[in-house]
Amino acid sequence: MDSSTFGRGILEGLTGNLKLVCKPLLALGICLLLGSCDTSKSNTSRYRKFIPPPIRKAVGMSEPTEVADPGLDPQVPVPVNAFLVPRPNLPPRPSNPEFLMQRADRLFADGKKAMAEGRNRDARRSFDTAIQVLMSEPLPSDPVERRRLEERLDDMADAIYHYDLEQLGSGLPSETESALLPPSVEKQILEENLPVNPELRQRVREQIETTMSELPLEVTDAVLSYIDYFSTERGRKVLLSGFARAGRYREMISRVFSEEGLPAELIHVAQLESHFNPAAVSYASAVGMWQFMRTAGSDFDLSMNGQIDERRDPEKATRAAAQFLLSLYRHYGDWYLALAAYNCGAGCVDRAIQRTGYADFWELRRMKALPLATTNYVPEILAMTIMYKNAEAYGLNVEHDPTLEYDNIMLEADTSLALVATAIDRPIGQIKQLNPALLQTVAPRGYSMHLPVGSAELIEAAFQAVPASQRKTARIHRVEEDDTWLSIAKQYSTTVTRLTALNSEELPQTGKFVMIPALPPPPAPKPATKKSSKKSSKPTTSSKSTDAAPKPQAKSKAAPSKSTRKSGA
Repeated sequence: MDSSTFGRGILEGLTGNLKLVCKPLLALGICLLLGSCDTSKSNTSRYRKFIPPPIRKAVGMSEPTEVADPGLDPQVPVPVNAFLVPRPNLPPRPSNPEFLMQRADRLFADGKKAMAEGRNRDARRSFDTAIQVLMSEPLPSDPVERRRLEERLDDMADAIYHYDLEQLGSGLPSETESALLPPSVEKQILEENLPVNPELRQRVREQIETTMSELPLEVTDAVLSYIDYFSTERGRKVLLSGFARAGRYREMISRVFSEEGLPAELIHVAQLESHFNPAAVSYASAVGMWQFMRTAGSDFDLSMNGQIDERRDPEKATRAAAQFLLSLYRHYGDWYLALAAYNCGAGCVDRAIQRTGYADFWELRRMKALPLATTNYVPEILAMTIMYKNAEAYGLNVEHDPTLEYDNIMLEADTSLALVATAIDRPIGQIKQLNPALLQTVAPRGYSMHLPVGSAELIEAAFQAVPASQRKTARIHRVEEDDTWLSIAKQYSTTVTRLTALNSEELPQTGKFVMIPALPPPPAPKPATKKSSKKSSKPTTSSKSTDAAPKPQAKSKAAPSKSTRKSGA
């Protein structure tokens, strides 16, 4: 076989094999081509079905008009699309401090609700989170927002503190345990015998000459000793603390003193007596901001009984103290002797004057005719007055506490403090702080109750829901948005029938009050009974019966003997 024949054979073989391979591929390509043509036709028809129809003009619809913007050139019209709806007026977005306060208020409300339902753990968690929210961001630079946030934080922390005390059952500290006054600093000064700085004497004299004071001011070694003491680190803290607390009552005391005709400087008497603490009790049982003994309180019409002690009422006690001091001044004609008598009693000062023949405080002090505490009572008040009026010269940065403001409401019936606290949404502890004269949890009829400013209307609304005869024991509930008679009944463990019987068939609107049945009184304790033994059950063998029997006989025998001695005598 030549080469040409061999090449022709190979070419024919390859051609045959290529035909075998190409035929199936050609058939497959034809099928795919036909399928794609059919698919494109189907897709075309399907997409055409979803093309929206042209917009038809509705009957009565006018063509879009062109409105000129009054703020722009009226020659240039602005097209208005008829299909655009104007955006509603949305409330402004709250500032960050406002947002924090709103969130903290919601958490605080959740905590109060949890505490009312007995879920103390959840209440504590909500309270803690509310405080953390208010403290989570730096204080705002805006002074108004900063002050609002600080006030909200202080109010919320104070309320949580009182809720804690009440929920834990500890209550507020008792008057004799929490407010017993420590020994006065005057004993320390007397024992230390601080030397007098000559330069201080001259400086104080110059200050007195330029100081306006209704109370006479003098410079003595005792006065300088107190000024020197109050200039030390320890004494400065005591002095500034008293000046700060005075801010709560300064406005009220100044008004009362002005009405009674007293020097305004006598406010420092309360600073020395009690540090402006209405609940203060001394070791001699003097009570209140002005430290009235019971006899002196009665002399100036301060009521004292098991329910109230008006020696603890700041305004009433201030009025009584002003009248007391004024009567002492009229008796002696000298403010120093009047102050001494306020401290140790008029009888003590009268006897000192009779013994020495001097009606001068400094002479009585020099002759040691007065008690040791009284001899330093007047110098300490004078030192406080001089330093307060010349605070800048002594480097004192006096910051007064905010003025204690409140509304008054006269109670026409005995009223539970719990009812009042629920009505104004405040802890009972805050009600007690505003009314230190109350000794019980029920305020008596005729008592002038102090309430937070702006809460008198809430009390009146609550009183409309509770008859006067039931305000001593009844409870109230403020209706919330999702409340029903059934939910309220479950919350207070009562029935819908009892609730509707006390109120009405229809639930009042949100924010109004409904009356809740009073809690049943606790069961009376059973009298303790001694278990008798089997032997004591038999009267013939009872040792107690045989021991008790001779007692009446002894009395009957003793009576004739006494009469016999009297007749014999």
